[in-house]
Amino acid sequence: MEGMAVRRLPRPHRFDVCVAVGGLLGGLFLVVIGLGTRPSDDPITLFDGPWPVLAPLTVMAGCEVARRAAPREALLTGTAAITADLVTQGSLSTILMFTDLVYAAVLYGPLASARRIQWVTGLLTVAGTLVPFALWRVPEALLIGVVVGVVAYAPAATGWIVRNHRDAAEAARLRAEQTALLAEMDRTQAVTAERARMARELHDMVANHLSAIAIHSTAALSIDDPDTSRQALTVIRENSVEGLTEMRRLIGILRDGSGDHEPAAAATLDGLAALVDGARANGLDATLDITPDAGLGRVPAPVELAAYRIVQESLTNALKHACPGRVTVTLLRRDDTLDVRVSSPYGHRDGPRAPGSGAGLVGMRERAALLGGTFHAGPQGPRWTVHTAFPLVEGEPA
Repeated sequence: MEGMAVRRLPRPHRFDVCVAVGGLLGGLFLVVIGLGTRPSDDPITLFDGPWPVLAPLTVMAGCEVARRAAPREALLTGTAAITADLVTQGSLSTILMFTDLVYAAVLYGPLASARRIQWVTGLLTVAGTLVPFALWRVPEALLIGVVVGVVAYAPAATGWIVRNHRDAAEAARLRAEQTALLAEMDRTQAVTAERARMARELHDMVANHLSAIAIHSTAALSIDDPDTSRQALTVIRENSVEGLTEMRRLIGILRDGSGDHEPAAAATLDGLAALVDGARANGLDATLDITPDAGLGRVPAPVELAAYRIVQESLTNALKHACPGRVTVTLLRRDDTLDVRVSSPYGHRDGPRAPGSGAGLVGMRERAALLGGTFHAGPQGPRWTVHTAFPLVEGEPA
């Protein structure tokens, strides 16, 4: 009828078809040779002769075809067929196929149905053992419970055990896939983080030298004075050599694949004086102010590297963008915090003295964030100030 959903069963599995055909042929063979499970004069045999067993046998074989596609429906129909088989001479093939239906219903059916079959077959086994013995009071009556247990409860228990192993294997497979996915995500994040770290190092190391080269080459080209050109070319050569040295260090680290070594030999707070001297040689009026009792020797190594790079990048930005005037670099340790401050004259300029990539402030902010510090860069009155505060963990090795 229109509007009614029709459930379409999946295509039977090839193995299920083979089981059904094998069970049917086996049952036919038993009928031909006249072998049944009960004699013809048994009191419960209502249909004498070997041929009446074909009806429940055929129905049971049909249920075997659907043992995996529709396990509950197959078991219910098979139960009716095994009940009908009881009033005939019986077929061993029908009984064996019924045990397989019980096993398949527990293994392939819904979890709630599988648990229910466990309880029902268990209760039937207990009832089949106690009730006949209570009625007849003979030890042979206990065999009925044994037969019920073998035909019903044993297949259900076997199916439950196999189902638990299958579910455990599936859960292990899913955990392995999730672990592999998480490992791939970690690897991707590690590669991205390493690329960002190397990009920061490359920018901070080379930008200072290239900016000085660009500024002094512009001066050498625009001023027609031999002494000025010679001084500019001297600075250009010094920065070219230093930049080339830094690049070689970085390339060496990339080839070694070692992330434990930093690409700058003087990337510590002890090298700040040389860094400021280099900025002065490039034409920047820079000074360094370090509190005498700051105790900078006890600063953790990652903080030293980050502070050095931030000062280096700040001096490079001052060389390119600052107005004429004094640039001050100040380091101060306050309890468990290291303050790094670089201040330069700020005002209107026609344009930068050298082009920039715009990644300097981003890199400084990333360095501060990686160590749990704070970063601020912006105008404060007539000066542009870069201020970073790094937390210091006591007891961490320098």
